[in-house]
Amino acid sequence: MKRLGQSILEYALIVTVVAAALTTMSTYVQRSVQSNLRMIEDQINSQ
Repeated sequence: MKRLGQSILEYALIVTVVAAALTTMSTYVQRSVQSNLRMIEDQINSQ
């Protein structure tokens, strides 16, 4: 029973770390997409 509890705890920890990493990455991805859209908009408006 102790081994099962340890295994569940390890999986929960891994899921938490992955979720935190995805949340952090989403901020940077959103900024990158907005930057690219702004660049494309500027190129279209300059023509």
